[in-house]
Amino acid sequence: MSCGMSQLERSIDTIINVFHQYSVRVGPRDSLSQKEFKQLVQKELHNFLKKEARDEKAINDIMEDLDTNQDKQLSFEEFVILMARLVHASHEEMHKNAPHDHEGHSHGPGLGGGGPGHGHGHSHGHGHGHSH
Repeated sequence: MSCGMSQLERSIDTIINVFHQYSVRVGPRDSLSQKEFKQLVQKELHNFLKKEARDEKAINDIMEDLDTNQDKQLSFEEFVILMARLVHASHEEMHKNAPHDHEGHSHGPGLGGGGPGHGHGHSHGHGHGHSH
C-alpha cells in the first residue's frame, strides 16, 4: 500500500490485516474458524465487546448471526458486517454522549455496554465539532 495513506485508508488496511492475522491460523486461510473468531474478539475487540469477550456463548452467538451461509466459518465479507455494526454503534454512542449542542464526539463503547463516557484510551481528534 502507498505510504501516503489517509487515516481512514490506514484504518481500512488495519481491519484487513487484523482479519488475516487470525484467519491464517486454522483451516481455510481467508476465513475465520470459530476458534480464530473467538481469539480475535477477545484480543482485538475487548473494549468494544466487553461483555461478549468474556462470554463464549455470546461470541458463538455473534458468529452464528454473522455466518450467513452457515459454513461455521466467517468470510471477510461476513466479518465486515460486524465491523459495520461496531462503527455504527460507536457513532450512535458518540452522539448519545455528546453535549446537547452536538459540538463534540466522545468514543462510545461499541456494542459492549461500557456505559456513558467510556473511552478507548486514544485520541484522534474526535472532540472536534460538526454540524447536523
